[in-house]
Parts: sequence; structure tokens; C-alpha cells
Amino acid sequence: MNLNRAIFFSVLYASISFLCTYPVFGQGQALKLWYDKPANAKIWEEALPIGNGRLGAMIYGIPQREELQLNEETIWAGGPYRNDNGHAKGKLRAVQQMLFQGETREAEKRINEDFFTKTHGMPFQTAGSIILDFPGHEEFQDYYRELNLENAVALTRYTVDGVQYTRETFSSFADDVIIMQLTASKKGALSFDLSYTSMAKHRIFSHANRLILEGRGDDHEGIAGQIVYQTHAAVKSRDGKVSLTGNKLSVRDATSVRLYISIGTNFEDYTSVGADHVQRADSKLQEAMKNSYKSAIKKHIAGYGKQFSRFKLHLGQAEEAMEKPTPVRIQEFQRTQDPSLVTLLTQFGRYLLICSSQPGGQPANLQGIWNNSTQPAWDSKYTININTEMNYWPAEVTNLSETHQPLIQMVKELSESGKGTAKILYGADGWVAHHNTDIWRVTSPIDFASAGMWPTGGTWLTQHLWEHYLYTGDKSFLRRIYPVMKGASDFLLTTLIPHPAHQEKGWMVLAPSISPEHGPLSAGVTMDNQLAFDMLTRTALANEILQEDVDYRKRLCAMAKRLPPMQIGKYTQLQEWLEDRDDPKNEHRHVSHLYGLYPGNQISPYRTPELFEAARNSLNYRGDLATGWSIGWKINLWARLLDGNHAYKIIKNMLTILNSDNKDGRTYPNMYTAHPPFQIDGNFGLTAGVAEMLLQSHDGAVHLLPALPNVWHTGGVSGIKARGGFEVDIDWVHGDVQKVVVRSAIGGNLRLRSYVPLHGKGLQEAQGVHTNYLLHPAIKGLDAVIASDATLKGNTLRKVFEYDVKTVPNRNYSFTRAN
Repeated sequence: MNLNRAIFFSVLYASISFLCTYPVFGQGQALKLWYDKPANAKIWEEALPIGNGRLGAMIYGIPQREELQLNEETIWAGGPYRNDNGHAKGKLRAVQQMLFQGETREAEKRINEDFFTKTHGMPFQTAGSIILDFPGHEEFQDYYRELNLENAVALTRYTVDGVQYTRETFSSFADDVIIMQLTASKKGALSFDLSYTSMAKHRIFSHANRLILEGRGDDHEGIAGQIVYQTHAAVKSRDGKVSLTGNKLSVRDATSVRLYISIGTNFEDYTSVGADHVQRADSKLQEAMKNSYKSAIKKHIAGYGKQFSRFKLHLGQAEEAMEKPTPVRIQEFQRTQDPSLVTLLTQFGRYLLICSSQPGGQPANLQGIWNNSTQPAWDSKYTININTEMNYWPAEVTNLSETHQPLIQMVKELSESGKGTAKILYGADGWVAHHNTDIWRVTSPIDFASAGMWPTGGTWLTQHLWEHYLYTGDKSFLRRIYPVMKGASDFLLTTLIPHPAHQEKGWMVLAPSISPEHGPLSAGVTMDNQLAFDMLTRTALANEILQEDVDYRKRLCAMAKRLPPMQIGKYTQLQEWLEDRDDPKNEHRHVSHLYGLYPGNQISPYRTPELFEAARNSLNYRGDLATGWSIGWKINLWARLLDGNHAYKIIKNMLTILNSDNKDGRTYPNMYTAHPPFQIDGNFGLTAGVAEMLLQSHDGAVHLLPALPNVWHTGGVSGIKARGGFEVDIDWVHGDVQKVVVRSAIGGNLRLRSYVPLHGKGLQEAQGVHTNYLLHPAIKGLDAVIASDATLKGNTLRKVFEYDVKTVPNRNYSFTRAN
């Protein structure tokens, strides 16, 4: 394989930017969540989220008693710890033998005893709330509140006794504090009291014109709470009187007031907690209060907008529907089929990712950065058997590459902490992580054997590093993260063992393992094989690109060839396990064996049509109704199956209101998606799924509108990205591409795939196999690993036209539909 030459020509990640005559750029009014009544004080999912990556708040917008429920990304229970069980040393071979002999229950019992501890991860915790009490505001009129996705500012407005009151709030991307401006239309009409509420161990005191809450993260499962934090609240008022008495800050007879909220913790990194939390909170507040409000909000919008404005989407709109409050639009969606609501939910996912994941910080967890509990569902930690990965599916394709950095940093840290776990539990080289981790980067299994004995969590996470490289073509980045990839592969090389039932085939498997959250304890499960294949072959590709050790590369490829191929079972399904044990009536939420279809690229309608059909059958068997995050995955899977109408059917299942009248809904009034309860991965999965319906770049070409549903017959997208350093704009009419503009960041050959013929300068009909490996990263000679002996009647695919164009860096290329 000649990858050095291939990499130069095939770094293909098309990001097409759209110059379209449709009202995409005039959609400002559309990109707002708005409401004609306050949030219910008891329903957190009616409040509106703001965040700047580190600081989050949920704003209720209640006139008489406003609540800002606060979060800071490093407030977790416990402190630096490990969860390795030393009793596991030397026990692996015995457990494997039990498993291969069919003694599954005994193997599970031994694993629970010897491989697990009593610590199952620390919870992410709320920082408490700031309460603003407004005497006399119980009776109000002309109420309105909104969250503007284009500027990341929340607004509340209402009238009391002829006076209009306005609250404007944002978590500043420039000053790293939360700022609220409160105004009254009548001079001296603004009075309120500010106080704190908190479920944590805390004390409240005043100092230097500030009201301060000092709290501490909880002890949890025998791990002492070591996070200490302070929240500082201060106000600046043009007039009126500000006073501090006991546990309360009071403002009287003012006209305009600015509230500043700063939070600092003692967290340094996953190994230490020695930072000065007081200085952190104090310094940020002092600096922020020096600026005028006009300057502060301008800098905030500029910082946030630099990311949000890159990607624009127009799927059509229903004017009548758009005039209604957001919960009503969701409730009526099944009738209206308003495409602008899908646009809003898609952009809301990008908003949430920007607001919960920024360079230098922590990755978005199970709830992003928003959590009102000290004991949230599933600890709101990092579930890395799908949920954490799904959080970052939109990062590259929707032009938010920098939001990926916190996850990439976490993977680097896991590669450090996971070395000890690999040695203790498996006697292996490299590093390993299982199905859960937290801010302290624990890597041993959590929960119990049939849920947590899954050794490929780190293997999956490491694919995100490779994907970032494919989208950017950044070779210096690849060199920095190559040791992480090598460590993940070293674990596989020293842990894969021969399957005794398939000795004649020489198959190597991981054991013990599970198909995530869908037991039983097994060996050689399909998802493990797919992940191991990607890890080994992608590390081999990186090895050649960087001109590393050739012998090591040969070892990687040799092991990849010994992985079991995907199997097609008796129900014409893609088998979830090595054994043919799938139940076509089982509608389990996890579809782990379809990783090879999405987000992987091992299953293709063009290269592996039998597996493609088998994957479709498996997905049909699992059904269309699911938990919110599973719906998010299924949208992407149906998009990869090139079935836009079915993908849209799944979107419709997501856009069902969850409220007191409908407990089976999947979208809350504030557009959070529901497991239920709330998990943010559903939001991120949907955003990625819509992008996947509009552009794909994983299968040897940049495919334009691969899975466009009939209902989105006319529209446009700009700033969508493809592998290989491309940015793409597309507009379409009656479902067909009309115009495409491609911006190439790094140059190289671009292969375009379209359902209609295209015309443009430099465009040539495609010839032969595409040489740009960034579009189809595979190693020659290993296709047999993803092949099958089964013969099925393949589905008829729509005819495609393929073109090549040689691109140079930093240049635009424009194409139109040919007559």
C-alpha cells in the first residue's frame, strides 16, 4: 500500500458553502425559541439554557421569582481516584476459559467479584441557584421570553402596572462570567432581592459588595469530595440603592441594573485539585465589571457568533406555524410538518455544543453542562459506549471543529490513566477504557459485568481523533495524537485471543465482552470486531503517513486480517454476535452492531451490498420508536442507508412533545430531547443526522443530498463540511441539486457524487478507484475483513453521477446542474 501518496491526494472532507437564493440568510426570526408564559418553577425542562463552555445556567423567566440554576463544568463529586481492582491480576485466563466452555454465569460472577470495585463513577453536580425576588410582580401582562440562537442571549419581558421590565442574560464567551441586565421603563421602578439556594454543603457570606456562596462537591461511594468552589454575585446600578444584609443582596428604586455571576473551583486536572478557587472567581468578576454592558455583549456575540454563523440551513418554512410559541409548534408538528422547526432543532444542537464544549475545558457530558441535581440520572457522567461519542458527531460536519478539542484532550488523558488498567486487569500493553468515565478519568469497568465488561470504550473514543484528522488534514495534529492511537492498538494486539470454536479460521476475538447494554457476556461480538478493525487499520494508515515503524504496521495489518468478518444470520440480519442469536422481535434501544454502517464506514451500498441490505434488515427489526438518543442514532443510520424518507420518519418520532399530557414524547418544551429523562445526546444525534442526510463523505466521494426526504423539496445549506478539508454550499429545488460551491482548505482531488449531472470548470467524469484515502480510508488487501459469503437480493440504488476535480488550497469551485 502506498499511503504516503494516497494521503496527499485523498484528504477529502468536503465542506460545501451555500450561495443560495432562498431565505437562508434571512432566518433570524426563525432561530429563536420563544414562549408566551414563564417556565413552571417545578419543571426544569421548561427553563432555557445558556452557556459558554464552562459556565451554564438555566433561566426560568418567572416575573416575581426569577431563578438562574447554575453549573460549572468542574463541579463533580469525589476527587482524584482510581477504580482498578487489584484482585483481577492473573484472573483473566480463567474467566475466558469459563466463557468458552459455556459457563457464562460463573464467568459473570467471577468478573463481578474480581474486576469491579464499589466505585461506579462520580456524579456531575449543580452549583445551586441564584434567586431574584421581585415584590409586586405576581400580576403581569404582555409576557414574552426567548432564547436567540444567533447571539446566545436569553430575554424575558413583561409589564406590571404599566411598567415594562426586561431581563437580558448571557454566559459570556469574552468575559467568562454570566451577565444579566435588568431594566425598567420607568425611572426608579426596579427593586429586587438576590439570594442563593443550594443542595450542597455550603456557606453564604458577603464581602466587598458581593454575595458569595462557597460550596463543596459531595463524598460519593467512599471517595471524599475534594472540589471546593465559590460563586460571586455583584451588581452595578445607575441609580437606586444596593445593600448587603446577611444572606441577601437587595436593590431598591433602580432603573437599570447589571448582575454579574462568577464561579471558580479548585480543579486543576484529573489528578489534582490545588487551584485557588477564590482568586479565580474574584479575578474574572473584577475584570468583567470594568466593561460597559454594550461592550460586554458585543464581545460575547462576536466570540459566539464566530462559531455559530459558519453553518446555515434552510429546509423550507410554514409561516403560520412559525408565529406560534415553541411548545405549540412542537405539539402541532405531526400536523404541520413545519420544516423550519427541524431547522430550529438542528441549529439548537449546534448551539448546545458550542455552549457546553470549548477548547481548554471539559467535554460535554450526558447533559452537556446543564444539571440541577447532585445525584442526576446516570450521574450525568460520560457514558462512552455511545452517548459521549454521539455528543460529538456534529462537531466536524457542522463546522464546529474546535468544540471537538475537549473530547480529544479527554481521550489523551484516558490514554494515560488507562495504561494502569490495561496492566492490572488484562496484563496488556497500551491502554483501555470501558463503558463509563468521569472527570477523574477512571478506566476500569463500572456497574456490573453484563453492562460494564466492555473493553472497547477507549477504542471507540480514539476514532474521534482520526476523524478530526480526516476533516482537517492536519498532519502535525496526527503526529501529536499518534501515540494515543498506537496505545489503543497495542492493547488490542496483546489482548485479542484465538476463538477455540473457530481455530481453523484463525479468528482472533476480545473476551470477555458484551454488545453494549444488550448482553450476554460473550466473545467476538460484532461491534468489538468492527471497532478493532478500524483501530488497527487506521493506526496502520497513520503509521505510514508519519513514516513510522514498518514492522509494526505489518503487525497491525496481520491482526486486522484475523478479525472475524461480519456475519449475516438466518433472518437475513447483520448479526449482533458471532453466534446467530438475534431476535427479530427485539426492539432494544442499542444497535451496536450497526457501528460499521454509522459512524463507521465498513458497510457500503457500493462496496458491500449484501452487508448493506443486512444492516437495513437489522434496523427494520429494531423498529422506529426508541429513546431520544437511540432516535438520534437511527436518523444517521437511515441516512447512511440512503433512505431520506425513513430518516425523516424518525425525526418525526423525535419531534413529539413531552409534557404532563404526553409522557411518551421525546422533545421537552425547551427543545431538550428526552431519553426520558433528559439526555443531550439526542439533540446532538439529530443535528448530526440532518447533516448526514444532506452530505456524506465517508464512502469514496462527497455525496450531495444522499438522503433528502420528499418533504424538504426546496432549500439550501451552507458551511457544511466534508472529509478532506472541504466546505460545501448546496442549494436544491424539487429535490435536485441546482448549485454547489466547494471551498478547499488543503487542496487535493475531490470526487463528487450526485443524483443529477453537474457542470462546471475543472469537473471531469470520474475514472477508476478514487485515490483520496481521506474520503475512503481503507487499506488495500483488507477488504475481506468486511466481506460476507452470504448472497441476498440487493436493494435497487438510485443512479449516481461521479466527477473528479483537482483542487488547490484556499480556492472556491462552483458547479451547477447540467441541462
